[in-house]
Amino acid sequence: MATRIFLTVDTELAWRHHAEGRPIDDIAELSLEPAGVGVTWQLEQLRRHGLKACFFVDPMPALVYGLDPIKRVVETILEAGQEVQLHLHANWAGAKIGDGGAAHGRFELIDHTRDEQRNLIAGAAELLVAAGANDPVAFRAGSYSASDETLLALAELGFIYDSSHNGSEHPWPSAIGLPVTQIAPVRHCGIIEVPVTLIEDKPDSLRHFQICALSAAEMRAALDHADREDHAAVTIVSHGFELATRDGTAQNGVHVRRFEALCEMLAERRETLRTTHFAERPRLTLDPDDTPLEPNMMRTRLRQAEQLWSNLVSERTP
Repeated sequence: MATRIFLTVDTELAWRHHAEGRPIDDIAELSLEPAGVGVTWQLEQLRRHGLKACFFVDPMPALVYGLDPIKRVVETILEAGQEVQLHLHANWAGAKIGDGGAAHGRFELIDHTRDEQRNLIAGAAELLVAAGANDPVAFRAGSYSASDETLLALAELGFIYDSSHNGSEHPWPSAIGLPVTQIAPVRHCGIIEVPVTLIEDKPDSLRHFQICALSAAEMRAALDHADREDHAAVTIVSHGFELATRDGTAQNGVHVRRFEALCEMLAERRETLRTTHFAERPRLTLDPDDTPLEPNMMRTRLRQAEQLWSNLVSERTP
């Protein structure tokens, strides 16, 4: 059976731009469409390569700025034939315009009680639907901040999938009670957990499969490993703003090339590595003995050199 690929894009208004006191149009542009390589550009690359992706959209900023920025990005994603599922950064609850980010809720979802988490998730789901999305069936907590209490709350609300478990961020803020090396889908606390995929970049050191975290060579090796070992799923993370510099004003060439390379890899291997939407409710083999890619120091050293270039050169703005 083909390995299911969950290519996910966390899509959110960046708190840092809010804290800088920027107007909402600037916040939306720098967060969602920075430097011409944001959500719209990524959707076009997906279309060109015939790939499916899940955009986890955080509607919580609507509590501060209204629904319009969320409606616009939801509409853009759905018109491109991709899916919208629920993302949530809890700190937006209680935020205010123009105070430099002084007012905010607790940043980590796991710092709330189960009832508080349930209420936050339910409210966020209502906002997402009000912005034009279908009822969400999948969830990812901001900063991967979820626990077993989060999963129980999601199950009570009728969600089917969660994708917050990230062993490289365990035990905080990713606090779900699963092994750190759990990368295969598993039923846990009444929901199907679809963990973020990991590689072992050094002995006993885990790194998650994210565009800004792995080189193209590491991504290819991880996909080869999953294909060869017939893994149930691979879950990849990106962000709407991840292909631009941190200030959102210029492209990060290293990250752009990685995204392009990833799309090409997945298009080449579509028969055995099949991009999938959560809304399709794909049949998944649950809890097989899938393990992260083993370390290779040459791959790691090359990525570290590339990362140094990214930080010193690609992150510089004209």
